[in-house]
Amino acid sequence: MEKVRIGIVGLGQRGNGLLTTILSLEELAYVAAVCDVYADRREAAAERVEKQYGKRPAVYEDYTDLLADSSLDAVLITAGWEEHIKIAIESMRAGKITAMEVGGAYNIEECWELVRTYERTKTPIMMMENCCYDRFELLATAMARAGKFGEIVHCHGAYSHDLRDEILGGNVNRHYRLNNYMRRNCENYPTHELGPIAKILNINRGNRMLSLVSVASKGAGLKEFAKSDKNPDKSLVNAEFAQGDIVETIIKCAGGETISLKLDTTLPKYYSREFTVRGTKGLANQELNMVLLEGEQDFHEAFDTPVFVKKHLDNAKEYEKEFLHPIWKNITPEEMELGHGGMDYLMFREFFRTIGRGDPLPIDVYDAAAWMSISALTECSVARGGAPVDIPDFTDGAWVKRKPKDVLEF
Repeated sequence: MEKVRIGIVGLGQRGNGLLTTILSLEELAYVAAVCDVYADRREAAAERVEKQYGKRPAVYEDYTDLLADSSLDAVLITAGWEEHIKIAIESMRAGKITAMEVGGAYNIEECWELVRTYERTKTPIMMMENCCYDRFELLATAMARAGKFGEIVHCHGAYSHDLRDEILGGNVNRHYRLNNYMRRNCENYPTHELGPIAKILNINRGNRMLSLVSVASKGAGLKEFAKSDKNPDKSLVNAEFAQGDIVETIIKCAGGETISLKLDTTLPKYYSREFTVRGTKGLANQELNMVLLEGEQDFHEAFDTPVFVKKHLDNAKEYEKEFLHPIWKNITPEEMELGHGGMDYLMFREFFRTIGRGDPLPIDVYDAAAWMSISALTECSVARGGAPVDIPDFTDGAWVKRKPKDVLEF
């Protein structure tokens, strides 16, 4: 396959951003079709593609027409969350290599159908979880594989992102988050924090997630923000929202490890994923860009002492020479501008290269089903006051013998 001919379904904010990323990978991919239910979005995308290539792509309003396009090798799904799994299933049935953007599942049956469809069709599919390719997550993964943290005991992640204006702008900007926050109460966006952790813990490959408990706080952030001058949609001034402001989830794994996740999107706060790895010999903390290892640091020091801060804060760069993956050592400033500091670019470059080699995709259907299922499962646990909920084994027992596979080899 000289170039992957790809069609893009969904051309809102995320779809447009990834269109820029893919257009930059002209040596590997060719955007042959674009699709959106809104005419202005699909026309704007078509014009961008035509300006890049000198040739207009196929333009579709209905994604089923795009899936019927025999000229396409692959499809990228960047529609609203509720459509991701549905379109991915139809894409695999149509024989298109499928790239599915992140989000949470709405029920467990759709996760099972995603897996069953892959097992029937064997059409390659990858969840495009860009945080698995970020600089710190890859550094921590390499160090974990080298045994620097000892035996991993606990990992933590969060999606802390003040999205109040984006959520309330859902009607104005034709965005999908609003309906979720009005009608659901769950960990609605789990994969940014969970994906890199699942890879480190070899979930679905020698380990698996067994059960979870999830509790949500009251939801006051959106209601108060809706009454402020910053609210982009005044029709929502007196709206009610089902979603709690803070959702805390704890997952128990077959290997004995625990994972804690936090959704935090409707209160004032800086952006952070709080990615943390804890082991018997040390830790990695993304929020502080810090690595602490037994024998190299004094673990009796208080965090807030001047000596500790001077010695250890932002010290992860000291380990990059030995452990940082070459894709980050060699990235250019221009590539770092192509989505989320460069991780979008690196992820799609590896996706297209993997397709070209004919190798298995690194974030597979079992990863997608397991990670996305957390939304539906936490919805049940929250509704039951934090009751434990079993997490299905989407590999049907194969996790016991499946070999670990990182998104990149270390």
